[in-house]
Amino acid sequence: MERYTPRERASEARHALPQAAANMSAHAYGILSGMIMRRELRGGDKLVEQRLAEQLQISRTPLREAMQRLEGEGLIRKGATRSYVVRVVEMREYLQSLRVRKVLEAEAAALAAGKVGPEEIARVREVVLALERMVPYNTQAHWACDDEVHNLFIDACGNGVMAAILRDMRVTTRLFEIAQLAERLGPDSREHLAILDAIEAGDSEKARAAMAAHAQSLFDFAVGTIS
Repeated sequence: MERYTPRERASEARHALPQAAANMSAHAYGILSGMIMRRELRGGDKLVEQRLAEQLQISRTPLREAMQRLEGEGLIRKGATRSYVVRVVEMREYLQSLRVRKVLEAEAAALAAGKVGPEEIARVREVVLALERMVPYNTQAHWACDDEVHNLFIDACGNGVMAAILRDMRVTTRLFEIAQLAERLGPDSREHLAILDAIEAGDSEKARAAMAAHAQSLFDFAVGTIS
């Protein structure tokens, strides 16, 4: 005995089409954002729609939706020809963003102090320690660890506006193509652990100072690398 009538099957099929398109769009977004973060697509690279659609084996509609999402997150921008290009972050913008992060992210760390459970602190601390033990060095693991630490207290700061601003700032600093990132492994680990210790202890002032010191350390390293 047939379970569905023709009308019910047609309705179900119509419902499945937008869901399939959404899945393809999310798939395309994940691939493209990963390519940008891994520097497989570098600042200034043009995103050729037809080529990408063929490469990802999807139609242009979900691809366009994925690129619109990337544009909204600040990873790509419309170029002079109205085509999308990967956003370029120059040294000046990077340093200015770090100055902002030094103030706002330090405040976020202070607000999060004492508000993150010990289990979550322990989990992120282990991510930091595991990165130090990783051989050979892995850039993507370094960035993933950085996200774990910073998102921990940004998410817990209790100020949605501040959190949104900081996520935008972190996109900017992430896109800056700094050289010798592996040299930051040791300093980043020590500074991240200091931030986690202060948050776990519920010490707002130490958390603020630790995050401010981390931002200043990144600033000094960038200036020293360029010099």
